[in-house]
Amino acid sequence: MVTSRLGSAAAHRTGPAEWVFRAVVSAHMVAIVAQPVFAGVYLTGDFDGLRWHALGADVVTSIGYVQLIAAIVVWVRLRQVWPFLGTTAVVAAETVQYFAGLDGALWLHIPLGVMTVAALVVQFIAVWRQPLLRREARDA
Repeated sequence: MVTSRLGSAAAHRTGPAEWVFRAVVSAHMVAIVAQPVFAGVYLTGDFDGLRWHALGADVVTSIGYVQLIAAIVVWVRLRQVWPFLGTTAVVAAETVQYFAGLDGALWLHIPLGVMTVAALVVQFIAVWRQPLLRREARDA
């Protein structure tokens, strides 16, 4: 019998739920990393940067909610709860940050944005670093 490095009877095959979650997390990270760039363009005097930053906020928030749905699917199908908990924290922070930006509360918007970008980068690394094994396979 051939065993993989993770100890399962066969090498882990990445399933559709995991691929979709990885794709959504990746798209989410690309979108959120663009946000400080757009803000920087605005701060250098190009006022179109603010429009791009506002549009980017809508895109980031929308992808965040899609990621939340994908994390629920991962939780149900693979019995892995950490993607859901991590995504819930990121989406909650993004939502607060979104409304802080609309309100002009930069004292909250900027530091929360930095923390949200960092959290999503960590989540991206975690999702791509090792497979999301179904709970029974990992505990066996």
